[in-house]
Amino acid sequence: MSDTFQSAYQEEQQRLEQTLLEINQQYEALQRIPVYTGHDFTEQVLEDTREQRRQRLKRAAKEPYFGKMNIREQNRDEIMPLYIGKQGVDTHELQHNAGVKKAASLYPLVVDWRAPVASLFYSFTGGDEAAAYEAPEGTITADVHLKRNLVIRNEQLQRVVDTYNREQGEDHVTDEFLVYRLGENKDNRLRDIVSTIQAEQDAIIRAPKNKALFIQGVAGSGKTTVALHRLAYLLYQYHEQIHAERMIIFAPNRMFLDYISDVLPELGVGNIQQRTFADWALELADLHHQVQLASSMEEVERWYGSLEERPTDSMDSSGRFKGSLAWMEMLDELILHWVESAIPEGDFSPWEGGVLSRRDIAHWFNQEYRSYEPAKRLERVTARIQRWMEMELKQERNKTKLQDKKKKSTAKLKAYLKRWPNANVVQLYKQLLQDDTFKDRIPAAVRKQTLADLKRAVIKHEDLATLAYLHIRLHGVASAERFDHIVIDEAQDFSPLQVALLDQMVRSHSFTVLGDLSQGIHAYAGIEDWQEMRAAFPADDSAYYALTRSYRSTMEIIHFANTILKRGVNTTMLAEPVFRGGQKVQVLHTHADRLASWVIDELQRHQTSGYQTTAILTRTTDEARLWHEKLTDSGINAHIIDGRQQQYEGGISVLPVYLSKGLEFDAVIVTHANETHYGINPLEARLLYVGCTRALHHLTLCVDGKLSPLIPDTDDEWTLHTTW
Repeated sequence: MSDTFQSAYQEEQQRLEQTLLEINQQYEALQRIPVYTGHDFTEQVLEDTREQRRQRLKRAAKEPYFGKMNIREQNRDEIMPLYIGKQGVDTHELQHNAGVKKAASLYPLVVDWRAPVASLFYSFTGGDEAAAYEAPEGTITADVHLKRNLVIRNEQLQRVVDTYNREQGEDHVTDEFLVYRLGENKDNRLRDIVSTIQAEQDAIIRAPKNKALFIQGVAGSGKTTVALHRLAYLLYQYHEQIHAERMIIFAPNRMFLDYISDVLPELGVGNIQQRTFADWALELADLHHQVQLASSMEEVERWYGSLEERPTDSMDSSGRFKGSLAWMEMLDELILHWVESAIPEGDFSPWEGGVLSRRDIAHWFNQEYRSYEPAKRLERVTARIQRWMEMELKQERNKTKLQDKKKKSTAKLKAYLKRWPNANVVQLYKQLLQDDTFKDRIPAAVRKQTLADLKRAVIKHEDLATLAYLHIRLHGVASAERFDHIVIDEAQDFSPLQVALLDQMVRSHSFTVLGDLSQGIHAYAGIEDWQEMRAAFPADDSAYYALTRSYRSTMEIIHFANTILKRGVNTTMLAEPVFRGGQKVQVLHTHADRLASWVIDELQRHQTSGYQTTAILTRTTDEARLWHEKLTDSGINAHIIDGRQQQYEGGISVLPVYLSKGLEFDAVIVTHANETHYGINPLEARLLYVGCTRALHHLTLCVDGKLSPLIPDTDDEWTLHTTW
């Protein structure tokens, strides 16, 4: 251990002890204040503030900070230490311990990573030139003299790494600490990256809130984690304008929601809604009691559940048709037609001699209540007709005639209202498919199948956006229902209609939309170009970011996966690996009868290597179940993932490759990587690419039969083992 490192370690150990002392003193002081349980509003607010601070200090005590910078701001002579952590800790109760007194004069004891000055930690890339950050008072420049990464776990200082030190003549920031963190093994939860956020990721996290951000991120670029950190940043930066309970994350399935569920609590953020689009749309349009939602796996299994029908990008897809902006325009036409034809022909006569003219009813509907949504207009007009009848009946003095008029008017009104168009979205959807105005513009097969489904009171996932959109156009969106910000993950599998629909549910186009077109394995429903979605927004209200660096896998795995893409997909969106070397990719070429025993041996080798998570990725769900049975019969504790699970358990998992998207594992074994399972086909190339890029440290492909033509020719980055 060098004298320089020893000195730095002792300095940081002393600082940590002083910081923990201060945090504990503040926490104990708050604990001594009795918890207020009364009804005084002001005291309740104060108690809520104290409780938030207690929780913040409690979290901070375990890992007070992760980074340090020594900076000299413009117009200041002294170099000041800046400690950065997940939780900000103020200094107003600081006891002026030696070594922290100077810091207290300018910065908090610990600066929240989301604070403007903390952005220097992420944006600074080295050199003698002054760095800058945006503060409320304007642009602030500062000279950076030291950038230091620290690992503190359970109040113990474990690692000190200087990534930049001007005094030692360094002119750039090194990636040593990043590579160290990337080399750690995985458990069954996604973790925050607050200590290793890179400059290009930080730019997205800190982008203004009133834009729809579209993020194309290669596999392993951290796009999901970046989006979650962006939520935490927005809550910090715009705390008076947005609220956690009015933010929502849309994820592909409930298991994925469970997988990412720890990130926001680690950042001190709670109450953000996390849903699948299906669950949200069913609730919004109140469809549960009207129709049954077909299994989301049915369409997937049609494409990937069998090897008999080879999937292609050109396969007919009702999902892409129903998810297009052209389809949305047709829905808008349907609503316009509903409004224009809403008022029945003829006057309304509830009894002999009593007439309410169609002209008056039309004036109410088209003029007086035109600011209301169509269904609300109908409600208002109905109430207005009822009030008119009540006023007319008050003028009838003959009790016998009055009773007769009341009886007739009830039946007449009921019959009259039946002539108004139905505001039920399922019925309206049927009208769209049957109306001569529209049916010639809808593919016959799509129209026939959808009508057959609706007749059975069944809808597919591709119908949810249509029904939810019709509901919003008919009933509008109440202010309390609007979101402050929406995150859409795996958005390449969303449709433009879904995004346009959600735009009506959010304030000021405040979106973070992220995905990877190279992982677009659900081409029957998703997009081929981000412009398909961006077209739903005015040009100035959206922005596009590309994350091309992959932080997940080793260089060997990334180069191998890139070759698969280049062979099977015409794309330039290839991942750039971080300089983290590892083992060569293994390709095992053997007979099918010998695969199982080899996989079992390989799993045992993984355990010896300390891997905590391993995935066995199959081509189909049936194959996953067969492999799970083999492993279970061999005494191996493995978890099956076949689309029905709510949680990801970690350990050894067996799953079809199309369900692995978004997850990552220490090691991955791809079974049956032969030409039958993965041919020269864009969708199958994307499938194999997804499978390979799930691996952090170790990747093996097992081949029985002829090698997949997607597997690159033998080179220095992978090893072929042949055993027959």
